[in-house]
Amino acid sequence: MSTQTRVAPVQRLSQGPGDLSLAEWWEKERSQKTPESKAIEEAANLLRSSDIPIAFPTETVYGLGADATRSSAVQGIYRAKQRPSDNPLIVHVDSIDMLGRLLNPTSQGSAGSTKMPQVGLPSIYKPLVHRFWPGALTIILPNPSGSLLAPEVTSSLTTFGVRIPSSPLARLLIHATDRPLAAPSANASTKPSPTTAQHVHHDLKGRIELILDGGASGVGVESTVVDGLCDPPAILRPGGIGIEEIRKCEGWENVVVGYKDGTLDVKEVPRAPGMKYRHYSPKARVVLFESASNPAGVMKHVQKDLKDSAVGAQKIGIIRTRNWKLGLGLASEDDIASTMNPVSSAIDNVVSFPLPVMENGFSSSCTKMAYDYYLGSDAVSIAHGLFAALRGLDELDVDVIYVEGVPDSEGDLAAAVMNRLRKAAGTEMRV
Repeated sequence: MSTQTRVAPVQRLSQGPGDLSLAEWWEKERSQKTPESKAIEEAANLLRSSDIPIAFPTETVYGLGADATRSSAVQGIYRAKQRPSDNPLIVHVDSIDMLGRLLNPTSQGSAGSTKMPQVGLPSIYKPLVHRFWPGALTIILPNPSGSLLAPEVTSSLTTFGVRIPSSPLARLLIHATDRPLAAPSANASTKPSPTTAQHVHHDLKGRIELILDGGASGVGVESTVVDGLCDPPAILRPGGIGIEEIRKCEGWENVVVGYKDGTLDVKEVPRAPGMKYRHYSPKARVVLFESASNPAGVMKHVQKDLKDSAVGAQKIGIIRTRNWKLGLGLASEDDIASTMNPVSSAIDNVVSFPLPVMENGFSSSCTKMAYDYYLGSDAVSIAHGLFAALRGLDELDVDVIYVEGVPDSEGDLAAAVMNRLRKAAGTEMRV
């Protein structure tokens, strides 16, 4: 049965509370009966009582939230996303105090306390929490006996992942709900993660009731996931915080990479989200070229695809970063300049131009279309716009998207970008 999906604008709250605490900020908003506070209150009521999740913005990507303590609510996430049930969920809390209640389910914490819980949080995490929380870092913790978390959150693992988001709006929602929220990215399973409310609406319209629109997410890739329960500690998923920054923290100097950019074997159990399944994938086939690829070799490969009727590439998308020139040399600069048109799409600055092509087995040429998008040259811009670029070209119904990769060794955010692209790509090449 389809659900009516509403979008509630709450961008103003993204500015944060200023000098106020979360509790003071929330009380002020509620007392003034602002439209944004009414939207947050409605979302909080739904999270406490409904089994249909709601979407909300974080600093990384939009999340699909449900009360992490209720099985029926968490099951609603899996239904809405059509997500495999063995893919664990990350828990989002608003404070160390809320985390303490999860780690010590049989004890009663004092309301409003901001002290580090004395029992339950392994000491290896304290330097990370001090430096990176609130922020785009998820830590893996033991799930205690008598856990408050629904078993669907952990997918039968003995651990759970948790973070405190830096987004003031996300923390305010969690505070207003007074529940930890299980919240994967708010997209249909395997699709590119959403960085705007419009992306969420495109994927989940009719499956969820409410989307809180806080504007575009700032980071553009999900949180980094680390496991300090193993020796040496490991990064299970690259993300918004890099390995070199983590290595500056005491006890994490020898942290290792514990993930691979492909997918796990079907029988393997993922220790964190994003490890097992193909992910971040648009409808179009994605061909990723490694950064060391020769642009002339890339052009020849794309030309071959365009001529091969078996490939079926009538419309192609091109995502450029560093070295590729406009149009990949598939047509002359003069021809592109004279036929190029701006395209109205979900992403800015996409241009299209025709490509006359002689297909194999045909005596006459046909005209195909190329859609070209320049993502940027620095890792921050690339990470911020990557998912939107994949979605935008997909909505133009291209058949194949050719992507210019960046060097993994260049930095941590670049490694996170390439991790996402390798999971999205049907083919990875170096020419």
